[in-house]
Amino acid sequence: MDSAEQREPTTAENLGYPADARLLIVNADDFGMCHDENQATIVGLKTGIFTSSTMLVTCPWFEEAAEFARNNPSSDLGVHLTLTSEWTRYKWGPLLGRKAVPSLTDSRGYLWPDVAQVFAHDKLDEAESELRAQIEKALAAGIDVTHLDSHMGPLHLHPDYHRIYLRLARDYRLPIRLTPRSVMRAMGMGDILGELDREGILYPDHFVAHGPESPDQTESFWTDLIESLNPGITEIYCHPAFAREELRGCAHDAEQREADFRFFTSEKARRLVRDSGVCLLGYRGLRDAMRSGASAH
Repeated sequence: MDSAEQREPTTAENLGYPADARLLIVNADDFGMCHDENQATIVGLKTGIFTSSTMLVTCPWFEEAAEFARNNPSSDLGVHLTLTSEWTRYKWGPLLGRKAVPSLTDSRGYLWPDVAQVFAHDKLDEAESELRAQIEKALAAGIDVTHLDSHMGPLHLHPDYHRIYLRLARDYRLPIRLTPRSVMRAMGMGDILGELDREGILYPDHFVAHGPESPDQTESFWTDLIESLNPGITEIYCHPAFAREELRGCAHDAEQREADFRFFTSEKARRLVRDSGVCLLGYRGLRDAMRSGASAH
């Protein structure tokens, strides 16, 4: 953390935790992508140490995830705001359709495959309309949405898109995943930090945007990371899934997804968190504090 961060109270402190408390959000991204992803995510939320998940409402298997949400209303589920469709053989398009948001799609009507093409082509007003539609679809499905984050990160990486992110968080009164404050300042987005704080938008103090380099490093990577957490609230994420024929047919990282699922549903992981003195936390606590008027930094 930089000196400015050290002088600021953490989100954890603003929620009433001691200054040295280490809290951890373990988020399962891509809930709704496919059946193999959904089944593993559900097991992880029920029996593992996943404390939250974010849903790809643009995908065909979203309805299975929504059914789980309705049957488990206390689950901590957010919207995985989506402007990209990254796989070669498994694609999705915008909820609003190509005619309504033409800049968001390629020639076949699918969302762009990577962030660079999003930034090159998307019109900001069309992007914001589509992202609002995604949140509204989740709410209409009966999901008690607890937070927002960004699939593949375009909302974290450009000031214009970050301002859309800010408006969505403000209008729906939802906490967000956030690039570390020091990184945002280095990217020239200190003014956005100030606006987030003035709007009372809550977010974790730290976000880990990387994972193991290979399945055989999964246990050592996550163990080292959890043991070395800094004070405050840290969010880590992965994409838990069963590496079966369906997932292998579209995702090049199928084996890593299952390796992460196996680790975070293991007794070893639960014991590691306990022995490290780390407290597990979901986004619901941040959302409820935000809506009750708790301040940010």
